[in-house]
Amino acid sequence: MEGLTRTEIEQLLETSVSMREVNRRDIKKVPTLRGKTVINLFYENSTRTRGSFELAGKRMSADVINVSVATSSVKKGETLIDTVATLHAMNPDAVVIRHADSGIHTFLARELDTALINAGDGRHEHPTQALLDMLTIRDNLFRMGRSDFEGLTVAIVGDVAHSRVARSNAIGLATMGARVRFVGPPTLMPTEAEKAFGVTVHHRLEEGIKDADVVMILRLQLERMGGGFFPSIREYFEFWGMSHERLKLASEDALVMHPGPMNRGVEIASPLADDLERSMILDQVHNGVAVRMAVLYHICNASSHRQNQ
Repeated sequence: MEGLTRTEIEQLLETSVSMREVNRRDIKKVPTLRGKTVINLFYENSTRTRGSFELAGKRMSADVINVSVATSSVKKGETLIDTVATLHAMNPDAVVIRHADSGIHTFLARELDTALINAGDGRHEHPTQALLDMLTIRDNLFRMGRSDFEGLTVAIVGDVAHSRVARSNAIGLATMGARVRFVGPPTLMPTEAEKAFGVTVHHRLEEGIKDADVVMILRLQLERMGGGFFPSIREYFEFWGMSHERLKLASEDALVMHPGPMNRGVEIASPLADDLERSMILDQVHNGVAVRMAVLYHICNASSHRQNQ
């Protein structure tokens, strides 16, 4: 998201709306990327992102190859750059990469002349998640009495320190004119977050979600923690878990969002997660396919344009 202009974000969201119409047809297939090749290379586990990138490519008639790291030459000691270089030699139009190391896409882009799409890198960014979140919010602006993102208040709650979703949303939403709050315990908050992301930081849930238009709940990323960030799961839910009762502090029509996967009874109570009036979680998943279709469409066409010059 860093570096994208407001106009570019709006263009991607508009294209996503068009792509979403394809997903609602009886026959969910268009020839938009026929003859294009997309490779999905995931070094981390994923259900939503990997599945939606695969569906996105196939619904636009691209040839989609999913490389399983567990059964690839990576297990024989091959480096990431050698793996990507090998795939690049097969002349794909785009390579979608998820990796545990922050900034890996920037490094690869300096070494290889191929179109790379960031499907999540370490604690850095997850741009397509931010785009689908913004599309979901955009769909509900009228319901919240607004015409655009200007002045919208979004509270991002929970494990901000380990969250690439929080960073991408903070950058993208600020670019669109929204006010972003990071809400969470000090141990789960990045240092100098206000200076780095232009957000306001709150260490009390009640204060952080007060009058918010959107409450975006983050997963506790226990796999990235070494321990000692909070006393217990039970206490975390007691102080930071979102429920219908706590949501009353937000605006009357506040949306509830979560990038998934959810830890029910940890970050969010099940009744709230399943409340289709307030919870946009399944809408986010639905919008994920459309957003990734839009990204592939623009990236693959830009790649073809470069090759033809």
